[in-house]
Amino acid sequence: MVMQPVLEIFAADDFALWPIGEHESYGYLVLDGDLTPAEVGTAVMRIANCNDFEPEEEHGPCPTDPLGTFLHGLLTMPDLFAAGGFRVTDSATDTVVVQPGCCNGLETWRDWLDMLDGTGGCYFGHDPSSMGERVGDIVRLTLDADGGNDSPVIELPVDQVRTLVTGAQRDLQDFLSLAGSWAEQHLSAHATAVTAALARVLDLEHTPWPAS
Repeated sequence: MVMQPVLEIFAADDFALWPIGEHESYGYLVLDGDLTPAEVGTAVMRIANCNDFEPEEEHGPCPTDPLGTFLHGLLTMPDLFAAGGFRVTDSATDTVVVQPGCCNGLETWRDWLDMLDGTGGCYFGHDPSSMGERVGDIVRLTLDADGGNDSPVIELPVDQVRTLVTGAQRDLQDFLSLAGSWAEQHLSAHATAVTAALARVLDLEHTPWPAS
């Protein structure tokens, strides 16, 4: 089994604030330390776009320049969102076991840890409405909780899933380090604020990451 943090992306052919890669809509970009600069740019663009809402008045007026306007929600919203999650693939058959669905976000990845500790469950969006739960020493992944008894179910040892989650967390930390260096080159005036916002949306604020 392979677990990877993935970000749902879309095509943005008219985006010109910084270089991005070419991607089809509704695909997934794996976030790790091996991304090219253009792929990092795509990820930052998508995360900023996920939070491109008008903040409340107490967060200050929206800048008037295009870059400041685009980044305003990411830099000022208290609760950030990044469409995606942890994808689980059976490497032996190349079958996706868990694919984050609609309304699932990377900012909730620590739900996996709560599930492993027996204090919560994991819900991976819809459709299908996939979920994970701990049952004794087993993690049960139900591919469609709304599908009744007909839904496929996969069971993995808790220790194996904990190892997978640790690896996916390391991938997120590697991406954050890479994005920090990228921001210094492409968004120098906003680099510190953007990197801090990415740490918040990836729920890595309290996790040390290498300085760029």
